[in-house]
Amino acid sequence: MADKIAIDEQHGQLLDPNEVKTVFRLLSENLPGRTQTAKGPKGQRTPFRSAIACLLSAQSRDANTARATEALFALADTPEAVLALEDDEIREAIRPAGLYNLKTRRIRAFCETLLEQFDGSVPRSRAELMRLPGIGRKCADIVMHFVFDEAVIAVDTHVERVCRRTGLAQGSNAEKVAENLAGRAPDWALDEGHFWLIQHGKRTCTSRAPKCATCPIESHCLARRTV
Repeated sequence: MADKIAIDEQHGQLLDPNEVKTVFRLLSENLPGRTQTAKGPKGQRTPFRSAIACLLSAQSRDANTARATEALFALADTPEAVLALEDDEIREAIRPAGLYNLKTRRIRAFCETLLEQFDGSVPRSRAELMRLPGIGRKCADIVMHFVFDEAVIAVDTHVERVCRRTGLAQGSNAEKVAENLAGRAPDWALDEGHFWLIQHGKRTCTSRAPKCATCPIESHCLARRTV
């Protein structure tokens, strides 16, 4: 029954602080962490392009996001230049990323807010980043980590799943999990924790049929203890 897992993610069970440290240590010993191919949010070269790429990545596959960002930035890659485009031009460029009507409105609102409130420069703090339309906690943390080299763990679908299953952190949504995790992860794990948790979620702690038999942290996983 190694591939079966009993999960009760609503009760908020948490590993004790010492086990949290042990889990991160085991992940660090078994996963590559940050690699040379880790290029920041969608591999973009400026804070503005990185934030827009992250906005476009919502509910979009990486390949489709790449196509959309390439097409948009071929037309315009500054907030002023984007605002000079017609909505139809933006929509057609970002169509591969899906939700193109909503994302077109958010991109335009993002650029307007960036110019009006931040003089066109992407801010460095989480609170200010989240004032920009289309930028939630995950995108803010990704921009902070990859663009501004801040030691934070961004919580995507994979990270949220691993945290809630194992008991590293809990919350009703990804933002709540991120808040909980920020107060529980050891300082030394903040720089590469994002990579370890994503890699573990993709390789072992998958959404369906997690590979518990080969999991390096199985003995510290609260979900496994309920089996």
